[in-house]
Amino acid sequence: MSPHRVAFIGLGHMGRPMARNLHAAGHPVTAFDLSDAARAEAQSDGLAVAGSLEDALRDAEVMLTMLPAGKHVLSVWREALPQLKPGTLLIDCSTIDTVSASAAHDLARDAGFASLDAPVSGGTKGADAGTLTFMAGGEPEAFARARPLLEAMGARIVHCGAAGAGQAAKICNNMILGVSMIAVAEAFVLAERLGLSAQALFDVASTSSGQCWSLTSYCPVPGPVPASPANNDYRPGFAASLMLKDLGLARDAAQASGATTPLGQHAHAIYEAFVDAGGGEADFSAIIRRLREGGTAVG
Repeated sequence: MSPHRVAFIGLGHMGRPMARNLHAAGHPVTAFDLSDAARAEAQSDGLAVAGSLEDALRDAEVMLTMLPAGKHVLSVWREALPQLKPGTLLIDCSTIDTVSASAAHDLARDAGFASLDAPVSGGTKGADAGTLTFMAGGEPEAFARARPLLEAMGARIVHCGAAGAGQAAKICNNMILGVSMIAVAEAFVLAERLGLSAQALFDVASTSSGQCWSLTSYCPVPGPVPASPANNDYRPGFAASLMLKDLGLARDAAQASGATTPLGQHAHAIYEAFVDAGGGEADFSAIIRRLREGGTAVG
């Protein structure tokens, strides 16, 4: 595998370790973020840090963005496209709405560049460990070019289909995750009220029909799964505010497509109430705190 010169834009909790793993795999990375603190932290990781987007893009063969929302992705891509050399591949690993993802692909295509939407699953731990799952949408040729880079940052790389398919897969996956975490948390609250220990419920459900990732990998009560955020005062992980964002993307996509997603809608309302009450910085599994207090979507 020959190395690729990468301009990595966006050095938050996910982007910084992803850029670090690309660098460790032998790809020359020039990183940029609007935040002075983020740039300083990336530099402390041994990354080459640019002082501007223009400087980061100089000589890049790949531009990879990891940004908070669709408006940020579109803003960076619009600014970057006139500065990119022919043949540059554009990869967006942000989790954004499907409309913005399609618009980004359109911008790239109209300017003559190949592009890929490739959001991730696995949280900050997966980003640090290089074990992320990438869900990619775009032309097969773009996916083939991107794959060595994605493999440097992740353990599972899935080509989901045409442009926008990666975002669609991420939205659907995280709607399942949000709904299932609420269901698991409700079960543990009910078990507490019935006098059943958390360990007993875990031992039964983890090997029975209630088994799911939210239970066996991210159990929302301390004890049964030592690596879960519940054992670290619900430090994320994957923050509740980010789960709310993803459930909002799923809600908007359902409305736009005419899909009926009542549990997804209700999960969004429950997380919205939790975040509004100050829970946004806690891990999303901390939703059990609201359920213990009797909180509902409207309570």
